[in-house]
Amino acid sequence: MFKGVLFDLDGVITDTAEYHYQAWKKLGAEIGITIDRKFNEQLKGVSRDDSLTRMLEYGGKSTEFTPQQFVELAARKNKNYVEMIQKVSPNDVYPGILELLENLKQAGIKISLASASKNGPFLLKQMRLTNYFDGIADPAKVQAGKPAPDIFIEAAKIVGLTPHECIGIEDAQAGITAIKASGALPIGVGKPEQLGHDIALVASTKELTLEFLDDCWKKQ
Repeated sequence: MFKGVLFDLDGVITDTAEYHYQAWKKLGAEIGITIDRKFNEQLKGVSRDDSLTRMLEYGGKSTEFTPQQFVELAARKNKNYVEMIQKVSPNDVYPGILELLENLKQAGIKISLASASKNGPFLLKQMRLTNYFDGIADPAKVQAGKPAPDIFIEAAKIVGLTPHECIGIEDAQAGITAIKASGALPIGVGKPEQLGHDIALVASTKELTLEFLDDCWKKQ
């Protein structure tokens, strides 16, 4: 039996992706870069700084801002986003997730958050899920963001495990790549066209049951 589950947040526990998109779009409009949903797919699962770098490259403005201005732009995007997520509540938890967390807790399996979002602790609090988590990896403490494995290695470490003892759950390609590189067993929420044909997948979080996770673990 696996000993821990490392959860991504956006797109797995709840959907804050729309808030991220609107916040980036608003910042883009302020600095003269127009982004669409297709471009936004590149930002899923990626850290704030890396997302801003990609957006500036996309808009041909990579050299227009000083390091200090870059920091200010990232902070402005986060301010937009934080204002939007104030209304997140327990009603926003994805179907099946609460039951999965309860069953993992009862089975004595460690639960850790491996999110690139620095707002992870706030969002868990808003959804009243904090008590289920044994650990929350701090993205500010890891050297490289997804697709590097660092956040998943850290999420396992803070609950006293190695990634090889854990399952990682993700909805973004960058996250799946990170889970594989860490040595944890990946399970994807989404379509094989986006996440790959070589991993266990569910179309919806309702299918993420303890039995399903155990089955995937035994098959590996």
